[in-house]
Parts: sequence; C-alpha cells; structure tokens
Amino acid sequence: MVDVSGHLGMALLWLAGAWVVVEDARTAATFVLVGVPFGMLPDVDLYLRYVLPTVKHHGVFHTVLAVVAFAVVLAPVVAFALRALDARVDDLALPERVRDDATRFAGVAVLVAGLAHVFADTLSAPDKAEALEPFWPLYPHPLGIDVVYYDDPLVNYGLLVGGVVLNVALWQWRTSR
Repeated sequence: MVDVSGHLGMALLWLAGAWVVVEDARTAATFVLVGVPFGMLPDVDLYLRYVLPTVKHHGVFHTVLAVVAFAVVLAPVVAFALRALDARVDDLALPERVRDDATRFAGVAVLVAGLAHVFADTLSAPDKAEALEPFWPLYPHPLGIDVVYYDDPLVNYGLLVGGVVLNVALWQWRTSR
C-alpha cells in the first residue's frame, strides 16, 4: 500500500502507454488527464467503511473485478462530463475520436488507473495491512509481493516524479515528430 502520491504516480506510469498506442498527442494527453484521478478509485473503501461497517480496506474494492465494475459504471458518467466540458470550454476542443467514442475512452482510462492502484498495493500490502486478493473470486488467496515499504517517501514521490517525467518526455517525443 503506497500513499496518494505513489498511487497517482503509478497511475501516470500505467496511463503513459497511451502516448505510444494512441495516434495523436492531444488524445493521449486527454487520456492521461482523464485517467489519473481514478488512480485512487479502489480506496473508496476507506470512506464506505464508515457507512457500511462490513467494508474493509483492501477487501473487495481492491480486486480486478471491482475495478472492471467501476469502469463500466463510471464510463458513461465520465463521458458525459467530458462532452459537457467540451461544449462549455472553447479551448478544450476534444479530439473528434474522443467525442465519438467517449464512453469507451473514459472506461479504459478508469480501468487502467484503477488497475494501477491495485498493482501498487500488491507491491506493498503485507507490511502494514492485509495482503490483497486481487483476483478474487477466481483466485481467493492473498497476494502480496512486499517489495515497497508503506509510506516510504522515496518510493512514493519517486513514483509520482517518475510518472510526471515519463509523461512529459513522451509528450515531447509525440509533439516533436
């Protein structure tokens, strides 16, 4: 389990693949910017446990299944928000490809960032929290690699800086071609 900076950094690292896969830099930048906030998505359990006492941190919300469900549910909401923002902000001008397929675009961005969170927690979960069962219900056993100490500022800020630097470098690469 890494902290917020580490989770956002891991999301940035995972979302950076868009710079290589997507055809134009504007679409790639939009994908990264839409996805990065969802790098914190599985930690919704930290808030839900106050409403539903049976919810535990690193429980069902830290599974691939939950992240996929979140992506399916949130995709139309995020797509609606993107289209609404595009209609109101003249300079935004979403790429046509994003506008035409905003639901799938948003769903993939949410999915990638959410999976990055689960992966990051798998790297460090056993030191201070229970190990995750990321493949539940298919593989209902704890899985923790324990290579990162929770709250290690070098790791957390390193992930964040690494994610920002990688995205800026790939943006430079894409826009200079």
